[in-house]
Amino acid sequence: MTTTAGTGDGLSDPGLGAIMSERRRLIDLGYRLLGSLTDAEDVVQETYARWYAMSAREQQAIESPGAWLTTVAGRICLNLLGSARARRETYVGDWLPEPLPDPTEWITGRSGGTDPADRVTLDESVTMAFLVVLDAMTPAERVAFVLHDVFRYPFGEVAEIVGRTPAACRQLASSARRRIRAAQSPAGPSSRQAGIVRRFRTAWEAKDIDALIGLLDPDAVATADGGGLAVTHPRPLVGGERIARAYARIARLSGDRTAFLECTVNGLPGLVARQDGALATVFAFEIAGDRIRRIWAVRNPEKLRPWRIDRGDVP
Repeated sequence: MTTTAGTGDGLSDPGLGAIMSERRRLIDLGYRLLGSLTDAEDVVQETYARWYAMSAREQQAIESPGAWLTTVAGRICLNLLGSARARRETYVGDWLPEPLPDPTEWITGRSGGTDPADRVTLDESVTMAFLVVLDAMTPAERVAFVLHDVFRYPFGEVAEIVGRTPAACRQLASSARRRIRAAQSPAGPSSRQAGIVRRFRTAWEAKDIDALIGLLDPDAVATADGGGLAVTHPRPLVGGERIARAYARIARLSGDRTAFLECTVNGLPGLVARQDGALATVFAFEIAGDRIRRIWAVRNPEKLRPWRIDRGDVP
């Protein structure tokens, strides 16, 4: 199998350096397909295990090791996406993608180090809004769209991974593209978004319901993910006023125990809540114009390990 999406001439040498240089791209692919850094790391580990399970002769017979690794990783992700739908039926509450900190603060939950190969490249294809829309797609749609539109793989190669014809993959990607366009909203520059998040934080700390309502879209939705391991509102909160009153109530109940910090979440301005000095929640926002349209609050501690390590909360 040949590819135009490899990373350079070094891939003709299936040596350790050339093979391991693919790690960052495979992590990027796995996270976008699965919405979980933990699962992405598992996929990469399994992909490399399959590579090194082959004999040296079998490895040398592969024209493009990078393409081979991507094909294997893509197929593993496709299988995981299918089983994930069954797992979600037993998940407690709403499921949200794992939020990622800013690359300058990146530390993976497993290695405890700062290997650049373990960092996910943050761009518009990993914002929380983008990942939530991806999660609503069928597994085949998601894989076809991410491989073609994000990683620029030709449909002929996408077809080998998805197990469908190139024409069918083109239709899958087109359908996914329509979903993305329908969900997109004009967000404005990052500096403006940061200002809105800052005003939201100030109003929240002041328990100023009117100010919160003014910053929220009338049809805003707030979704929380506790995974049964942290207390959250059981269903999404719908409506700016309802969200404002609920969040003001949370601020009153937490009192001085909670501090809100501005941070970058999946490449966009967000907030972190620390309770009694320990990280408790990561908040991501979707902003349309000058109003907050969506809030995603991730409280499941299993999804926050990179943030905790970054800030010294766990060994």
